[in-house]
Amino acid sequence: MKNEIPRREVLGMGIGAVALATSGAAFSAAQTGKETDPGKVNNSSDLSTFNKYGEELETIFLLRSSPIAVKMLEKETDIPKGAFRPKRDGGYHLAQCQAFGMSRREGKTVAMLKEDHWCPTALMAYGFVNQPASVTQWTHPYDRFEEGKYVGIVTAPLKKANFIPDVVIVYSNSTQLRALLLTMPISDVPLVSGHFFPPSCGWSVVAPMKTKQFYIVMPDPGEYQRALTEEGDMIFSIPREKMPTMMANVRKNEHGPFSYRDHNMFMHPDFEQPQFYKDMFKAWGLDSE
Repeated sequence: MKNEIPRREVLGMGIGAVALATSGAAFSAAQTGKETDPGKVNNSSDLSTFNKYGEELETIFLLRSSPIAVKMLEKETDIPKGAFRPKRDGGYHLAQCQAFGMSRREGKTVAMLKEDHWCPTALMAYGFVNQPASVTQWTHPYDRFEEGKYVGIVTAPLKKANFIPDVVIVYSNSTQLRALLLTMPISDVPLVSGHFFPPSCGWSVVAPMKTKQFYIVMPDPGEYQRALTEEGDMIFSIPREKMPTMMANVRKNEHGPFSYRDHNMFMHPDFEQPQFYKDMFKAWGLDSE
């Protein structure tokens, strides 16, 4: 039976953990240099590093599905080898959230070009089509890529992706997300933004790529209805440039006071008994205090 740690002491330990994370982040950034020059992240050793990130995130946070590697495609020849094309290879269309689901749950690499989509929002958010003025009458506002900049998007489970992602997307419950966020140094808190209205396919990709900030996104109704996203799931998007430092912090705090696997509820022995319990125990000659 573990001894209870008073909440005040836990909070104090948390501050220490944050301080360790800060120093660890600085050391990692200085050691790797990857965050300062993301354009050079393209060789096989870097790819294996990102694959390792995927394995570690799944293991450390006991995720129910794989973190997703997401890359925007500037030309069709950028599609990685072996990618599944819904219309060409399956004879059907998908919404982008369904493609996310196939990658994170089924382990598939899915390339979505304009002709593969079955939901208008992603087409507009990713700049694959022009956005009609009438769109503001039926959807919440969202940022989008410049029209024509990209021709498609590819997703895969991070642990086995054969491409360097632009963004990593993690689906988790709120407790797993909290544990991940609490590995961050206090200095990174302003870099975490959030958006809680549709479309989640847009906000989880466009915003972190354009701002280079972390984004917490609420799965929208399409995610739940069509892509089978579980109740209670949240989306956490991480720009490629932030991954090395974030993972250094995750490793340092894997067994810290706020870690997902080690931060448990406490089972209290000798809990305070209601008076009628005490009366009954005394009548039986048993301890009641």
